[in-house]
Amino acid sequence: MTQVGEGQEAEETSPPVVTFGAPAVGEVLAERYELVEHINNDSAGRLVWRGVDVVLRRPVAVVLRYPGGDSATEMLQAAVAASRVIHPNLVGVYDAIDEADRAYVVREWVDGQSLRELVTADGPLDPARATAIGSAVASALAAVHATGMVHGNVHPGTVMISDDGRVVLADARTDGADSQENDLRAVGGVLYFALTGHWPHGEAPLHGATAGHGRAALPDAVRDAGGAIAAPRQVRAGVPAYLDDLCMDLLDPEMAPPSSDVLSAELNRLDIPADEHFLEQAGPLRFTADTGDEPSPLAAAGGRKVALGIAALLAVALVGLLIGISALGDDKDPRQEPVGQPSSSAPAGGGTSAPAAPVRKLTIQDVRIIDPDSRDRAEVRDAEKVIDGDPNEGWETQSYRNNGKFGGLKDGMGIWIDLGAPHTVKSIQATLSSTGASAELRAGTKEFESSSSGDKKLVDAYTERIGQPFEEHDGTTMVFDGFDPEKKYQYLLFWITELPEKDGGGGWKLGVQELTVEGS
Repeated sequence: MTQVGEGQEAEETSPPVVTFGAPAVGEVLAERYELVEHINNDSAGRLVWRGVDVVLRRPVAVVLRYPGGDSATEMLQAAVAASRVIHPNLVGVYDAIDEADRAYVVREWVDGQSLRELVTADGPLDPARATAIGSAVASALAAVHATGMVHGNVHPGTVMISDDGRVVLADARTDGADSQENDLRAVGGVLYFALTGHWPHGEAPLHGATAGHGRAALPDAVRDAGGAIAAPRQVRAGVPAYLDDLCMDLLDPEMAPPSSDVLSAELNRLDIPADEHFLEQAGPLRFTADTGDEPSPLAAAGGRKVALGIAALLAVALVGLLIGISALGDDKDPRQEPVGQPSSSAPAGGGTSAPAAPVRKLTIQDVRIIDPDSRDRAEVRDAEKVIDGDPNEGWETQSYRNNGKFGGLKDGMGIWIDLGAPHTVKSIQATLSSTGASAELRAGTKEFESSSSGDKKLVDAYTERIGQPFEEHDGTTMVFDGFDPEKKYQYLLFWITELPEKDGGGGWKLGVQELTVEGS
């Protein structure tokens, strides 16, 4: 298992890191973070430790820098910026502290290994797994870029794969020297490395990806006499043409990359579960060259390949066409009901209605605990656990001693959901820790600051109820499906109005294990 500060390991030839007042096993930082084991030092002089949050009793990674103050400003600013973005494919940042003689960042501990270690040990990945990893990285970047920020440190050392298969992007740098375009080019590099075991940015390394020798070095890509890199299909067999094209497009400096949300949507479309056979009939979409004498508008705007956004739209249209043909072709006599005959439900003007977009699981871009009646804000932590894909771990309230309505101290608590953009929503499912809870779902049109006063404003503004509330529900799953199909939703509030009594008595408490949203 490896935890890497800023994604960089110290090279074998690097001089030893000399620090004064270096930490020791058992030391407790900020009266909260106990140091358990020194993991490594990185090439920038940071010390990486495994620790334990003694308040919440959870493992953490602690990245220390000597000294603090001005020399640690960039590291701390990057940590603060990263802490504002909550996403299942981003390593959570919990704390950033400057003590002048030293500074440290406390973040989520990931049991697993980096993509660099995985490929170095086992060799290049199969295309399906490489696509899944690229999809996760692009999804994380889409969340970062939506806030206007830049990650600035995307490479195989900062892409981590946990033991349970979760892919997370760690250690944003955000020092102002990078751009969102560089982040997207780096996704191409990650895909290239996953497919070939070689790093295509060897001669112009991104942050943390050293091209020299030592343990941090990555094998450079195969190049021709002119320095151009070989495509993945030229390095190894079995790489699909569409994935080869996508990878090379992202690495091509002459071709503008798509936005991170478009790239995420395309990689998510390519990362299709094997049981969704209806998509396999269409085959993968490829980025093909324009063979005409005159350049097409698409080629003029973006180069030799079809734009990613158009490809995604074509995929949806093709799926709708296949489903329509299948429905019309079963046990029908074409002489009695011609395929081209307009139906009586066609809209005025002779047009035909567009096929409904397929329902899918929507990505939740951000979640936050809403606690308008709190004083110490002690219950607003760990919101990200309700969207981490693990139903065994979630967010939970404190225990209240009196009755199920938060001990008479609060009118309720909730979880605010941001879908990142307006969507047609079909349903939202809440998986709870126990039966007997009461809750409702609300919708709103804006976000508010994360504070008690901001939470009060949000609860007052979110007046639209979705479906019927649950009263002392006898199950552990609540499904709200009363959404208006003609409306689009971005902000939702899962609002808990009454807590269930704990098994065996002794108080009232509730945990929300997972929230999932379906729509289009």
